[in-house]
Amino acid sequence: MTDIVDELRWRGVLAQTTDEEALRKALADGPLTLYCGFDPTARSLHVGHLTQILTLRRFQLAGHRPIALVGGATGLIGDPKPSAERVLNDVETVQQWVAALRGQLSAFLDFDTAGPTQAVMANNYEWTEGVSALALLRDYGKHFSVNQMLARETVRTRLDGEGMSYTEFSYVILQSLDYVQLYRTYGCTLQIGGSDQWGNITAGLDLIRRVEGNQPHGPAHALTQVLLTKADGTKFGKTEGGAVWLDPELTTPYAFYQFWLNADDRDVSRYLRTFSFKSREEIEELERASAERPQARAAQRALAEELTELVHGADQCAAVIAASRALFGQGELADLDERTLAAALGELPHAKVGELAPVADLLALVELAPSKSAARRTIKEGGAYLNNAKVVGEDAVPAQSDLIHGRWLVLRRGKRNLGAVELA
Repeated sequence: MTDIVDELRWRGVLAQTTDEEALRKALADGPLTLYCGFDPTARSLHVGHLTQILTLRRFQLAGHRPIALVGGATGLIGDPKPSAERVLNDVETVQQWVAALRGQLSAFLDFDTAGPTQAVMANNYEWTEGVSALALLRDYGKHFSVNQMLARETVRTRLDGEGMSYTEFSYVILQSLDYVQLYRTYGCTLQIGGSDQWGNITAGLDLIRRVEGNQPHGPAHALTQVLLTKADGTKFGKTEGGAVWLDPELTTPYAFYQFWLNADDRDVSRYLRTFSFKSREEIEELERASAERPQARAAQRALAEELTELVHGADQCAAVIAASRALFGQGELADLDERTLAAALGELPHAKVGELAPVADLLALVELAPSKSAARRTIKEGGAYLNNAKVVGEDAVPAQSDLIHGRWLVLRRGKRNLGAVELA
């Protein structure tokens, strides 16, 4: 089996483990069963979840059995945020989100091939729904020290501010119960998560020791992964418009591709190691190529293509690559399907118009020129393009036949400044 601990450390993913030597032995004696939990706090996972999702995938490829746990119960409570109380969602909404997340997770792990590494999908609502308040307090709550719960960083931060409800304060009990349940049912002996989950995960380890006595499946372990941030200090996975979602209805495949393609040169090496399944040699070669010719963006392109194909499929990946090339004159815009073209143009400066106007007016409208007179100068100097064709004539007006799919015009100033106009 692949030494997954060394693999994660080289990739810069590994943050903490409880007992690395014991964990290495358990992995070597494998296959080991591990899990990671994902709470349905929205209708989709986002790229911030990919570190955990792909770590589960790496473990499966290394010969171990992953459990993807969707928190139908914990999602009704909410893991405490450092800043403020979460808004509680109704049961029906959370159940819909559970179904959506289960569908997304199924694309990353092998749930179909029978054998010791076959992935398991779990929902903690199934074992939590029937637990009474008395049972929760008597059988599990008595094992939790309030002093230790108060010492957790998130709790301290909240208590120093606006405070915290008992609902969120008790979240750690429910997550710990998950680990106990999976330990009993599947012999699960490893929980993984982001480094911000260390307190919750180790609380689960402690509960297993207390309620399972001699630990029939052997000692349980914890492993956390590094939380990524961008080189500029902003949160990973965020754009000006919000999170980068895995759901194509929330973040189009084109926008998803562009997120990775536009990664800062200072970040792309870390992103490759964290998210790519390329070999060490391939990644190091991409790192060398990027260091020598950063303007070529070879590492970003490789990462964008790999992750777009992984998340959205080969056909969508090919479509967005074709769109990206066509926008810069390296393909036929008219050959792009309407949905992909609309998604691509929606990421550009764009405007809607009720009727066709001179190209100079349109260039100014989408701010490719500071004024109409400046736009006419750009046309005169040969620097304006309509649907990748050079505009000839300062007073040129697009024809109805220029509208792509009957609604779009693509404008370009110079080689890289793009805009779009939609006929409403």
